Amino acid sequence: MRLRALLDTDALGLRLLGGEDELNRTVRGVMTTDLRDPSRYLSGGELVLTGLAWRRSGEDSEPFVRILANAGVAGIAAGEAELGPVPEDLIVACEYHRLPLFAVTEDVAFATITEHVVRKVSGERAGDLAAVVDRHRRLMTSGPAGGGPDAVLDLLGSDLDLRAWVLSPVGRQIAGAGEPLPAARAAALAGEHLAATRAGRRSPYQVTVEGTAYSLFPVPGRELPGPGRDAAPHASRDVRETVLSDWLLAVEADAGDWPTARLDLLHGVTQLIAVERDRRDAARTVRRRLAQEVLELVQAGAVPAEIAGRLRVAAPVLLPGLSTAPYWQVVVAQVDWADGGTGGAAVEGGPVAQSLLEEILVDPATGGTDTSDRIAVAHMGDEAIALVPLPMTASASGAASHESGGEGVGGGIGVGAGKPGDISATDSGLHADALLAAVREPLSSGLADDGRLTLGVSAAVASAEGLRGALEEARHARRVAAARPGRVCAAGHHELASHVLLLPFVPDDVRRAFTARLLDPLRDYDRRHRAELIPTLESFLECDGSWTRCAARLHLHVNTLRYRVGRIEQLTGRDLSRLEDKLDFFLALRMR
Repeated sequence: MRLRALLDTDALGLRLLGGEDELNRTVRGVMTTDLRDPSRYLSGGELVLTGLAWRRSGEDSEPFVRILANAGVAGIAAGEAELGPVPEDLIVACEYHRLPLFAVTEDVAFATITEHVVRKVSGERAGDLAAVVDRHRRLMTSGPAGGGPDAVLDLLGSDLDLRAWVLSPVGRQIAGAGEPLPAARAAALAGEHLAATRAGRRSPYQVTVEGTAYSLFPVPGRELPGPGRDAAPHASRDVRETVLSDWLLAVEADAGDWPTARLDLLHGVTQLIAVERDRRDAARTVRRRLAQEVLELVQAGAVPAEIAGRLRVAAPVLLPGLSTAPYWQVVVAQVDWADGGTGGAAVEGGPVAQSLLEEILVDPATGGTDTSDRIAVAHMGDEAIALVPLPMTASASGAASHESGGEGVGGGIGVGAGKPGDISATDSGLHADALLAAVREPLSSGLADDGRLTLGVSAAVASAEGLRGALEEARHARRVAAARPGRVCAAGHHELASHVLLLPFVPDDVRRAFTARLLDPLRDYDRRHRAELIPTLESFLECDGSWTRCAARLHLHVNTLRYRVGRIEQLTGRDLSRLEDKLDFFLALRMR
């Protein structure tokens, strides 16, 4: 706002005493002070309100005004409530330093002027920023010239003093101004956003994480409403179709008492960010198609040479500039929802899993700048399947070439008799436990009590024939993960020992009957006598039936251990000296 505008508001009780030629100065803020030297608290553009308590004599006025003029303030307003009319020496000093001077009548409080100035300045800043946001939206709609989300978040910080970040549903920072959010805090904010969305709360969502207040704005998808409208999901869609793929704008502020204009501005910012999100989604189309073509060939049982040819096309798209062909890993994901969504229909899990898997596989350490271009994810039915290329090390490349008779990775995708695990994975390979640790906390909130995400990760392979085995390996690993409790579960190829591989395929009713027959008598006895027979059985099997080692582990006398094992055999009718009975107990404990 301009200084001149202050004179147009009679309620402020301002009377101009000097500086009429400087009334076009811009007011950027307001400060009340009676310090002799308040320069340390000034940044320029302020209207300084003072009760003149700093003035002891006429000689004090010139140094005070000089300090304010050098600090770049817009003007001075002196109150008449305490000391009466503004002294002539202050008027002369302001005239000398060309600083506008106002008198404030005794019946007007400084708080009234402060509130008026802050409201006007904030409103004008929001209007200016809204115009900038609209320009960026038009530019980004036709291309990246607008500067992307980071540029808009910079404007939020500089013009409205709002720190903000764009986060993915797993808490990866997509854009931000200034210092990045700590990973743990970003994951917590993503989880809060997913939980609020699933609960049907109206946005923005106000949350407090680690003692700091945040407001979370969903970034709308193509079918979600625009700014100023209800931010709830579109009535024709089930929220579960988008909750695990939507971005969010996290603002470090409590928007609960914001005026409508500022809320509309932030909703406009989310729509601008949505343009960038749509552009990134569109960029994944080619990679999705490549993955679909390769996997259709693998599933159809195509000859390795045909699959290898398709991989040669995919490799330079996913890893441009690479002189040698990569390893390949396969990741399979499935999102299962309970029936009974909007309209009573089940939610299709394949597209949800595809979008989510693309996000999960972006390396947060790079911000997704490089690794997002490596991700090729297709969906087949309820499954999402990712082809993940991994650059080969020099030593691994030589080994792979040797194993494939010189026709392997070093000169293109090999077609030899590769199998999952026959080529050592590179250090950059994916690990199921690392994927799980990164996404379990936030995604569990989005899955709530009616959804599950299960992931399976294969070993790295370097041949087209090995890719077929890697796909089956990843699928088996996902089934192992599905047999575990929890909303988000993952398993890797290293967990596919024979018994672990078979257990997920045992029907649930058979599993329950088998474990009940063997373990229920022991549970009942432990409950009545606190005998710890089941922990004793576990330790005995883990010690391979060694009486000495098991007794030492449990801190028991060997005779006490023999008594407990004898009681186990008596209650179950089994003989723990027989391999078959040991194996049955082992499997029953694993299937609990």
